[in-house]
Amino acid sequence: MSIIDIVALHFPSNLENEFELLYVNLNYSLNLRSFLKILIKKEDLMISISNLYNSTAWLEREIWDLFGIKFIYHKDLRRILTDYGFLGHPLLKQFPLIGFIELRYDDSILNILKEAVEMSQMYRLFRFMNPWVIWK
Repeated sequence: MSIIDIVALHFPSNLENEFELLYVNLNYSLNLRSFLKILIKKEDLMISISNLYNSTAWLEREIWDLFGIKFIYHKDLRRILTDYGFLGHPLLKQFPLIGFIELRYDDSILNILKEAVEMSQMYRLFRFMNPWVIWK
């Protein structure tokens, strides 16, 4: 009896190997844990192991949805945590943190509205001075 877990990491500064996939195999009967680290590029395709381990089907879909790493021979590779019309992959380091439109529900018209993003607060500059430290 063994369980497989898959973890992905993104390193945008390393163009040679932009992603790191870590497969963790936990074997209960032998009380062993083994790790397999694979360094890949953005355009590389990974072979799905969901035919061998059913529990990895969800994890591979999650990694494709959030990082954009494609798994070939996967039976159901579609978005799982974001909307179907979502553009991009949110766990990439260069993913923008703010968009151009926002969605909100309006109680007065009982419908969802799409509006342009408005920044209601100006950026502030903070002085990180500790009042308890005496500077000389």
